[in-house]
Amino acid sequence: MRNFLLIIGIGLALGSCTINKNLMFKTHTDFVFDTLDDTTNAEYVIKPNDLILMRLFTNDGARLLETTTGSADNQRFLTTASIYYTVEQDGTVELPEIGRITAVGLTTFEFQDVLEVEYEGLYNEPYALVQVMNNRVLVFPGSGARATVIPIENRNTTLIETLALAGGIDERGDASKVKLIRRDGKQYTVHEIDLSTIEGIDDGNVVVQANDIIYVEPVPEIAGEVFKDVSPFISLVSGIALIYAILRSNI
Repeated sequence: MRNFLLIIGIGLALGSCTINKNLMFKTHTDFVFDTLDDTTNAEYVIKPNDLILMRLFTNDGARLLETTTGSADNQRFLTTASIYYTVEQDGTVELPEIGRITAVGLTTFEFQDVLEVEYEGLYNEPYALVQVMNNRVLVFPGSGARATVIPIENRNTTLIETLALAGGIDERGDASKVKLIRRDGKQYTVHEIDLSTIEGIDDGNVVVQANDIIYVEPVPEIAGEVFKDVSPFISLVSGIALIYAILRSNI
């Protein structure tokens, strides 16, 4: 019996090394989180490797309005005017007729204005539409083992809406510890949002940006993890004990 308990103890010691090892983005107790302010809701600016959809119309976009009539010719014009471009590492995009132009650091609205000025000498009253197509947010809903990539189609998508698109907070997730991790240049800002009470709804309405990480901290599962890690040792010891008992009974 003493040897059996010794083996169980060794199993617990070894198993404790793997308990809750799937938890990510841990912060120490005195970690200072960044505060949510007006800059957190700032308009997204174009970054290297962004995939941009650019559509260009003449006559200040009059042809775009005509597509609502359902004309086949107009629809073909709208389709052929939609072109995808990748922002290079140097921050530029190479576009037809005007060559390379800087896009990084500009909002889509600002880049539209730049394009209209650049194409003004080539077309009559150019009207540009720009959309970043590879905007996405990574959501870890709190299960500790599941994540979802959510495409951002609406520029005003909030954190709460993104969580809803991901299926909500997992049963194991701690709604009071929702981390919003955002890259700011070469650094990251980390915000902790408490959605466990109605008072947190204002912070939950922060607008997400491309490549944000929403991490719902899972509630640690001590007992379950210990049992999962130790159960193989228990099965092994039980099997050995059974074989030993059978052999002794035959002596």
